[in-house]
Amino acid sequence: MTADDLTTPLGQQRSKRRWAVPVTASQLLVGVLALLLGAFVLWAVIVDDPFGGEPMTLTPIHGPAKSAEVRAPVPEPTGPTGAKVVAVPGAPAAEGPAADRTVTVKVAPPPAPATKTITIIDGTTGERREVTIPAQPADDAGAPAGPAVDQKFLEATSHGPIPRVAADGTRPAEAFARPVSPIPGKPDAPRIAIVVGGLGVSTGVSGDAITKLPGPVTLGFLPYADNVAALAGRARAAGHEILLQLPMEPFDYPDNDPGPQTLLTSLAPQQNIDRLHWLMSRFQGYVGVGNAMGARFTASESSLAPILHEAAKRGLIYVDDGSNPRSLGSRIAGTNSLPFAKADVVLDAVPTPAEIDRALGRLEVTAREHGFAVGAASALPSSIDRIAKWAKAAESRGLLLVPITTIAARSKQT
Repeated sequence: MTADDLTTPLGQQRSKRRWAVPVTASQLLVGVLALLLGAFVLWAVIVDDPFGGEPMTLTPIHGPAKSAEVRAPVPEPTGPTGAKVVAVPGAPAAEGPAADRTVTVKVAPPPAPATKTITIIDGTTGERREVTIPAQPADDAGAPAGPAVDQKFLEATSHGPIPRVAADGTRPAEAFARPVSPIPGKPDAPRIAIVVGGLGVSTGVSGDAITKLPGPVTLGFLPYADNVAALAGRARAAGHEILLQLPMEPFDYPDNDPGPQTLLTSLAPQQNIDRLHWLMSRFQGYVGVGNAMGARFTASESSLAPILHEAAKRGLIYVDDGSNPRSLGSRIAGTNSLPFAKADVVLDAVPTPAEIDRALGRLEVTAREHGFAVGAASALPSSIDRIAKWAKAAESRGLLLVPITTIAARSKQT
């Protein structure tokens, strides 16, 4: 019991006072935030710091004396190469009293693009159209596309340039044919021509065929790739004769579709000729055309005859890949005086190295029996490798590897 309890009258006990904070917790928090904001605004006004407190490093720069004079840019005469010479202020100074913080910069003009302009005349309407095209297109790897095709062998159409016989009677098949180098001391050596087709779809495989296979091997290109003209030009530059492979209707079309603008037995001859001109315009420099698929089309005389007649008219040869025993190509070509060749052996019907080697052996036997033979293969890595290896030893076995025009011309004479 405390003293207050003894001295306070009964019923009048003194109440105890409690100290209380005059503000609530939320009011206190608002006040603290307002104080911090005010301090930040005050600091921003008083302190002159354009970097807002960002860390920085001060590095001394030893420049010229304050009395030094900086020249304004003064253009100099144009140099012999057409480059402009200008003085740039603030650049490192060269030696000499007159070279105060100026440097000479040569700005070379951009190189002129390798292009040329041709005039295309529509044979139906007579309309003239100027078209700018690359002089020598390059492929994806930047390699030059090869020699340009002489314009005298090209005819302008609504689809683009297509082959034609020159005014002096020279045929494209003759102009683009590769020379043959006989085996010394063996003028009657059996001759073998090999055609590797299906190129232009894969740039890598096409490049391997161009570089790994010797020049006498003929290369056939499909007309669809964007860079097919550049690849075909590379092949010509490497010494190969080239063919345009025409997509033709197979028996199971359209389940098995060779591609756009396929030549079809259901189309009228003029429709197929128009498609043929589109296909022919995709690249140039080829010695002839060949079939891509086409078991049904090559067995139809009414469909195939107009195509081979057009090929003969344009100074080309025709090569049958030998895949269709019912093909009428040989008979129709003879009727049109069209140089013709047909594959005696399909080299990669079974695309294994062992079977390709056996097929090459059969090709040798045919060549020794008849004096010449033609082999056909697809653009498969295994086919390219086995043919390249076989070709290195062909001459040592008394066999002469020749381009396809050699066999086609001989077949026509026979």
